[in-house]
Amino acid sequence: MQSLNPHQAPFNCLTPDLIADSIEEAFGITLENLIYPYPSYINRVYGLRDTDGTEYVAKFYRPGRWSEEQIQEEHHFLQDLYRGECPVVLPLPDQDGATLQTLNLAACIPTTDQVDELTFHFALFPKISGRAFDPETDEDWIRLGSLAGRIHVTGRKSKTQSRHHLDAALLKRYIDELLATDLIPEDLLSDFSLVTAKALEGFKTHSESLHNLRLHGDFHRGNIIALADQGLAIIDFDDLCEGPAVQDLWLLLPGHRRDSKRELELILEGYTEFMEFNREELKLIEDLRFFRMIHFLHWQSQQRFDRAFYQHFPEWGSKAFWTACVEDLEDQLLEMGG
Repeated sequence: MQSLNPHQAPFNCLTPDLIADSIEEAFGITLENLIYPYPSYINRVYGLRDTDGTEYVAKFYRPGRWSEEQIQEEHHFLQDLYRGECPVVLPLPDQDGATLQTLNLAACIPTTDQVDELTFHFALFPKISGRAFDPETDEDWIRLGSLAGRIHVTGRKSKTQSRHHLDAALLKRYIDELLATDLIPEDLLSDFSLVTAKALEGFKTHSESLHNLRLHGDFHRGNIIALADQGLAIIDFDDLCEGPAVQDLWLLLPGHRRDSKRELELILEGYTEFMEFNREELKLIEDLRFFRMIHFLHWQSQQRFDRAFYQHFPEWGSKAFWTACVEDLEDQLLEMGG
């Protein structure tokens, strides 16, 4: 029997009854009937409430994206951050103290699909009430930098064991795998190869001898919640990785480095209240933006088999798509100084 393509996540199998039953069995709670799906393409996230009125958020991880070990590492990092008094939201333990659960869905897949095993990993979090944090004052930008610094105080204390490293080897792998897919139109292949090769060499040069540490990895303002009591909380450590500290700073900026000098200095002011910062890393900001563009392209190329993919990205893979993509990469290479 064949395993299901890991990029064809059968989220349609997650019926409301199956979601509720799996949560109730694992955590020993009784839920009300209503389940609220949150907008999320990569994973599936649901709002739940038990019969006592306590609200939760359930996260079902996309099969094939992260291994059980990699998700456990995310949970362990959250626990390390919490012990370090960083404002994060911890996954709730089940009756045996485990925070990561596994739901086997093989029974709900028709045998004609020749699937031998299909599992979802899932976790339950307390729901927090708040809104996305939108910095308006100098103090707000300083607070953002302080949050990144607090993450990195803990992040530097140990290394990742199974997560990605944001280094030239990973960027090269993404580029090579994109070139090997035969998705890029032949008349654009040379331009794509040239711009990515130049960017890779620039990234290698700029990242030499820089120190890496554990990072949030996707630390943009949408992942920072202003709570009702005016405090801030950091969410969504799904992209935990290891890399240069500046990765958790540049995504906070409102635009390119050249247009965000004031905000960047305020972020660094807050950051250095908790962590030292090597300003040599600032030259990586636009390199990392290019890296993120390639990362997203690579991720899309992997997810194109998913049934819902083209509902979210209807023009993906067309000649017009790749033409615009190459132009965007060339523009970003100029931002890198290439």
